[in-house]
Amino acid sequence: MRSFRFALRDTLRLIRRSPGVSGLTFLTVLVVFFFVGSSFLLALNTRHVISVVEGELVIQAYIQPKGNLDAVKKKALALPHVKGVRAISSEEALELLKARLGNQSAAVTLLGENPLPASVEVRVDKASSVSGVARELVSMPDVEDVVYAGKVAEKLARLSRFAEVFSLFLLVFAGLAGALVLYNTIRVAIYSRKQEIEVMLLVGAMPGFVALPFVLLGVFWGFTGTLAASLVLGILYKSFVTSVQHTLPFIQLLDTPDLFLKLAVVLVGGGIALSWLCSWLAVERHIAEAMKPS
Repeated sequence: MRSFRFALRDTLRLIRRSPGVSGLTFLTVLVVFFFVGSSFLLALNTRHVISVVEGELVIQAYIQPKGNLDAVKKKALALPHVKGVRAISSEEALELLKARLGNQSAAVTLLGENPLPASVEVRVDKASSVSGVARELVSMPDVEDVVYAGKVAEKLARLSRFAEVFSLFLLVFAGLAGALVLYNTIRVAIYSRKQEIEVMLLVGAMPGFVALPFVLLGVFWGFTGTLAASLVLGILYKSFVTSVQHTLPFIQLLDTPDLFLKLAVVLVGGGIALSWLCSWLAVERHIAEAMKPS
């Protein structure tokens, strides 16, 4: 405990002695994790927008004249990848048609008997499931025909797979780039105190005791930098979402109350862990070089 207090005192001393290096490292951590957080939000919103569009895909299954509407609905609900089924009677279908025609709805009365069949609207969880669910529906004895946007579903399924790969690549690239930049920045900051490390080792200080203040310094930079990055990212993203809602209201971006709390926890936790690792690797390298026999 006493060694930790000494290490904490030395950490504060290092911050005061080199405000320029400390400020540069803080700014680097802020920029790096702002980029990482932006990449994370981009990946989340890409998946969210695609999932919303996928949820709007509807398979329309028309029932035979003597078919059982409720039985088809129950069978459809039991199918895998189905997240919602709506039964539409022939009478309801006629009312919907009249509502769509508006002022021309009087023309429907010229048809005499209602020619519209009953149907079920089936919504699936993702675009790649549309074709399989449609095949299951058309094989049912009470179903006469199935209509769905096959080409749209296929293109959306390919887009969904691409978005998953792109999101993973973006996050991995942002993480690796952030780790590399952060490591080099911390290594340069520690290199400026190379002589101090050598002197401490020469007077008999243990390597762990020598390394601890620099590791704590890196953790401090990681914590403060990622916390600032989370605040800046939250403010800018909130402004961006508001702007999109006013100009492009049909695009639904993620804007839940707990989104930034979770993002801040991930960024700060990741920043502390990454800063600790980079600081330890950087100072360990200098300690190993200083302890080599000349």
